[in-house]
Formats: sequence, C-alpha cells, structure tokens
Amino acid sequence: MRYFVIVGHKAVTTGDFKLDDISGGAGRLDILVRCVNSAFFLSHDVRRDTQLYLVLQGGRDAPKTVRFSGTDVRYLNPDERSTSSLIRNALLKKIPEGDETKSSPGVYVSKMSFGDVVSLLSKKGNIVYLKEDGTDIRECAVPQDPVFIISDNTDLTAEEEELLHSYSGNTVSLGPHSLHADHCIILVHNEMDRSLS
Repeated sequence: MRYFVIVGHKAVTTGDFKLDDISGGAGRLDILVRCVNSAFFLSHDVRRDTQLYLVLQGGRDAPKTVRFSGTDVRYLNPDERSTSSLIRNALLKKIPEGDETKSSPGVYVSKMSFGDVVSLLSKKGNIVYLKEDGTDIRECAVPQDPVFIISDNTDLTAEEEELLHSYSGNTVSLGPHSLHADHCIILVHNEMDRSLS
C-alpha cells in the first residue's frame, strides 16, 4: 500500500464553501483536490493500492481529515468540481467523536489531527517526509508501505516537522526544484512503479 498525507493549512473544514471558489473561499482546497486526482488516476483505471489523507486545518471546525481509499472508491472523476463535491459532502457529515464516518464509497471523514494521522500511519507503514533539502529519491531505498508526507503551498510548521522527525529520519527530495504537491505525488508513483517493474 502507498499512503499520502497532504496538509492543508488553510483548507476549510465546514463544508459551506462554493464549488466555484475552492481556491479562495475554501482556503486553497484546490491544491488538495489536485492531489486526489494525482494520487488515484491512471489513463484508464484507478490506483487501488493507494490511500490519501487530506488533513484540513482551516476554519472554525478544524482539524478534520478526509481519507480516500483506492480499494473501494467510487464516483471519483478527474474533474476538480466533482472531487470538491465529494470532499464537501464528507465535511458536512456528522462525525462521532474518535471515529471515522463514511460519506460515500471510498471516502471517509474524521476529526483526526495531523499528529493523529501520523501516529496511525506510522503503525501501518514507514514515514517519508518529502522536502526539497532531503536525500534524492534515486539515491535512497524507499521503504515498504511508504507514508509520504507533503505540505500544501506553505511549508510544514516547526512543530509539524518536529513531530515527523520523532517518527522517522527519512526526508526525501524529488529533485532540485520546488514542485507542486500534486506533481510530487505523480513523480513518487512513477519512481515506485519503475522500481517494481
């Protein structure tokens, strides 16, 4: 399994945003939506070996985490509007404390924080922090069941980085330039696909 955790520092958690304003009123939710598409879509298929956690930290009901599971996801289309709608529908669900709620097949929502998500996934796989100043991905062995941590258009906070380093020292770079989060996911998939072929 491949896991991706995307931190949306300003992405709203209330679900009352307009679908035609995901880059403004929804706190740069557009970045996270593009990450969903990059994580799952192949040319004529969906990656079943992938799970994506969107950690939304903006708004009055923060934090919330929306999880997409490739093994059972349905109704996922490559356009940003329909993906935004899946996220909005998840955010509108009532969430029992300490539990995860299914909003549609393969889409789940919880009140997990970034720390909660990292703690959970550290038991399922190996934490890999994607950052420009890390070890080149082509010069290191990507661990089995990797959990890739990616920030949105802002860097992780010092506290978030400290938390990651308490679980792992794996900081990996995808190349010499700063890249968009969704592009990082595509490059990671490509590197792993090539190593398995």
